[in-house]
Amino acid sequence: MFRIWGKVIKDGKILNQVTYERDDKFTYSQFFEYLADICEELDIATPVLLKTHIFNYAKFNTVRFIPRDFAEPVDFDKLVLDNIVL
Repeated sequence: MFRIWGKVIKDGKILNQVTYERDDKFTYSQFFEYLADICEELDIATPVLLKTHIFNYAKFNTVRFIPRDFAEPVDFDKLVLDNIVL
């Protein structure tokens, strides 16, 4: 089981947040699926996922997506995904 805390941040304030939880084991090969599910719950576009994003999440337990990571214009400063350690 794992949990990911997704936050949409603008001007240093959390606009929207969600706790994504799955009962199966976390795998990095399915990270895009987790990201897409979180973005769907937050009702925002899904950003482009690069290898560096996955490496940052693996090393620091957090990843940040800024507006240039999205194909569509967004009205927030960043999307942050944090691993919730159980």
